Amino acid sequence: MPKPPLTLDDLRRHAIARTFFTPTTLPRAITKLGFVQADPIRAPARAQDLTLRQRVADYRAGDLERRYPKLAIEEDFFVNYGFLPRELHHLMHPREPRTAWTRARWKQAHAVLEFVRERGVVHPKDVDAQFAHGKTVNWFGGSSNASTQLLDGMHYRGLLRVARREGGIRLYAAREATPPPADLRAAHDALVDVIVAKYAPLPLATLGQLLSHLGGGVPQWRGERAAALARAKARLAHERVDGIDWYRPAGERLVRRESAERVRLLAPFDPLVWDRRRFEHFWGWAYRFEAYTPAPARKLGYYALPLLWRDAVIGWANAASGKEGRLDLRCGYVAGRAPREAAFRRELEAEVERLRAFLIPR
Repeated sequence: MPKPPLTLDDLRRHAIARTFFTPTTLPRAITKLGFVQADPIRAPARAQDLTLRQRVADYRAGDLERRYPKLAIEEDFFVNYGFLPRELHHLMHPREPRTAWTRARWKQAHAVLEFVRERGVVHPKDVDAQFAHGKTVNWFGGSSNASTQLLDGMHYRGLLRVARREGGIRLYAAREATPPPADLRAAHDALVDVIVAKYAPLPLATLGQLLSHLGGGVPQWRGERAAALARAKARLAHERVDGIDWYRPAGERLVRRESAERVRLLAPFDPLVWDRRRFEHFWGWAYRFEAYTPAPARKLGYYALPLLWRDAVIGWANAASGKEGRLDLRCGYVAGRAPREAAFRRELEAEVERLRAFLIPR
């Protein structure tokens, strides 16, 4: 008997089942995800920690930053800024940024690189004290240390790597040069497959959008985007559902089972909700990240966490740490009220307790 045609419900359940794998170790989770997007806002914790707590056993806020120096991962730009396994990071280098540095800028960079090699690991303030580069205008119009901007540029160009963080500040070490991949097309395709594996099933429009974002991680291959997209469309599994072309890894078996009876509070950049286009297809309403929206214009809140119940994102929650370890949670619901089922209330309480435990320092 032929299988029934795929529906949007099937795709949604598959997306949930594949992204919420059995919690594992931190290194394995990062490898399985391929990339973890970072964001500095803590409300109640950083996005990378909120993402990992759903996928790493006994994870606590800050574990990634604490363990980073001993993990085979790198902090860098991929399709967004975040963390990825070192073997994938190597495929993006050497980078050829679109903005060329002047001879004078390269002279500054080489002097700083020599300083970093002598010191081993440096704080930006050490570089600023040594070279007194002064102030400069940053990308959003404010003022920042020119040394910090130079270090950012050196990191992006692969001259430096992030060795660790102190108080949220990146400390740098010299990075050994990486030879170009032996097969550039295969390397490009491997990076595209990482994207697909993380966000699948994804609409064709999102696949194209993410390949454009990948141009930030591999600017030297921007001109190859159309060819890489054509190759991806040819090798990936593909279905047309509700008039939309959906893509996922080739050979991946679709999971059609019902979702677990569980509440999850998700990071704004969690793989399940990152694609706002797919979000609206799956759940029929528009989730927006409003941390940078003026307060009077916010509809969901400063840092609204999508609220997943079974296989539906039914609302959102804003969480804040209260006194004596309490967690203050304010929920909103698309339907205007919470589900009346006792099971929902019980599972929401369990998720709040998990979130509270995750926020307790080790």
